[in-house]
Amino acid sequence: MLTLSYIGLIAGLGLLVLLTMRGINIIIAALVCAVLVALSSQMNLSEAMLVYYMNAFTKFFATWFPAILLGAIFGRLMDDSGAALAIAQKAKNTLGESRAILAVVAAGAILTYGGVSVFVVGFTLYPIAFELFRSANIPHRMIPAAIIFGSISFTMVSPGSPEIQNLIPTTYFGTTATAGGLIGVMMGLLIMVAGGFAMRFMVRRAQAAGEGFDLPAGHPQQADQRITTIGFFSALIPLIILVGGFNLLSEFIPVIDSLLLAILMSLLVGYLLYRRSVPSLSNMLTVGTENALVAIANTCAVVGFGAVASKSPAFQSVVAVLTDMPGMEYAGLAIAVTVIAGITGSASGGLGIALPILAPIYQGMGLDNGAMHRISALASGGLDSLPHNGYVVTTIRAICRETHDRAYPAVFVVSVLLPLPVLALAVVLYTLFT
Repeated sequence: MLTLSYIGLIAGLGLLVLLTMRGINIIIAALVCAVLVALSSQMNLSEAMLVYYMNAFTKFFATWFPAILLGAIFGRLMDDSGAALAIAQKAKNTLGESRAILAVVAAGAILTYGGVSVFVVGFTLYPIAFELFRSANIPHRMIPAAIIFGSISFTMVSPGSPEIQNLIPTTYFGTTATAGGLIGVMMGLLIMVAGGFAMRFMVRRAQAAGEGFDLPAGHPQQADQRITTIGFFSALIPLIILVGGFNLLSEFIPVIDSLLLAILMSLLVGYLLYRRSVPSLSNMLTVGTENALVAIANTCAVVGFGAVASKSPAFQSVVAVLTDMPGMEYAGLAIAVTVIAGITGSASGGLGIALPILAPIYQGMGLDNGAMHRISALASGGLDSLPHNGYVVTTIRAICRETHDRAYPAVFVVSVLLPLPVLALAVVLYTLFT
């Protein structure tokens, strides 16, 4: 039975990746693959789908929908008003065409660390990246990697970030968003610096091979262009309020409450500042709500798949091996979260599945809660970016109109290959100094 369970778990994950890359809706794909895992593990199908799957789906929705909804509306405010574009253009004008990659990464980092939805960031940055990369004759297929690196690789796992991947661990470890201290900051900076060098190396190698700004078949010759009247410093005000208010309030009230209050304050101030630049308040609220529903439904779907997978004998045997590793407690936690994030194709989904199971086990070993928080966040940002990750698919296909064959290798380097050794270093440092 255990062998069949392993086969089903691997086949379910492989099929999930394949279906997603073929353009199948992730909700449908997750349901189909959950059924496959359940049957191969000889589970009661109705219990697997109506209890394991739906309980995980609805619990994640109930916990995170308010924050994701407000975050999506805030993202629409920044996008519709032109404030996000002002930040992207400032990065472009300051750094110039010769530093096109750095400009795109810097703009993405400012926006996402400021609490703007990654999907909004992607759509905002692409027109800027298009012109910068074309002027510098950098391969177009590198744009998805630059956007993804700037928006999710180090910003979502660094201390103080208001991104959901940094907040989920607070629920299970009783920590704040700044948990992990100096080591966490060092790891975020290391990913940022190493990723910058990796991007430059890949671009130079492609250019040395004679590759230039070539577009994939069927791509429009020009990206949509917009202008904005919002000033750069004015555009920063809501982001500063969000990040500053969130980290200040989280010292006194629960993390989720502090995030909701910080976003509400940012929304209010932002709308008062930009109301004349927002074409339609109704449209902003409607589109923001629709974006939130799509984003959380996709994540809930893979959380549900992960919940079914976590009940399989194969999964439980792997967890038993990891938690029994002598003297390697932090490593076991890191590996487990990494693998589960890869199975679900989602950093937040992986954390939502892994931590309810693993947090009590490792807390019982007397490990430092701050270290476990930061290791969990870092671990969620590795294998989550496999080809079936929703943001990866959206950025490559919908935003950049590229193909996985052309664009994903560079994405893999900066969002999968690079974070893993940084995670290993973090495990060593936390083991030595906590």
